[in-house]
Amino acid sequence: MRISAHGYDELIADNIFAREVLDSVENAILVEDYPDFHKGASVLVLQEDKRGKPIHVVWGIPKGAESPAVLITAYRPDSTKWTADFKRRIK
Repeated sequence: MRISAHGYDELIADNIFAREVLDSVENAILVEDYPDFHKGASVLVLQEDKRGKPIHVVWGIPKGAESPAVLITAYRPDSTKWTADFKRRIK
């Protein structure tokens, strides 16, 4: 796994530790799938920090590659923009 420069910036902005993201990746829940993203397939998943608080993480695979998975961005979802379970956008 890798973390993009943007991913590091977003982790810092939302006070999320990389270790929390990596430790919770096995329990990630798929929220949105972007198989045709121009930079390579990616997914938005719901994960949790060490306190059980929700984190949205976008993971991707660079176009033309099979690995490594790259953390593109991570953030604490805004409860006014997501359903209570943070799995669907509010339109």
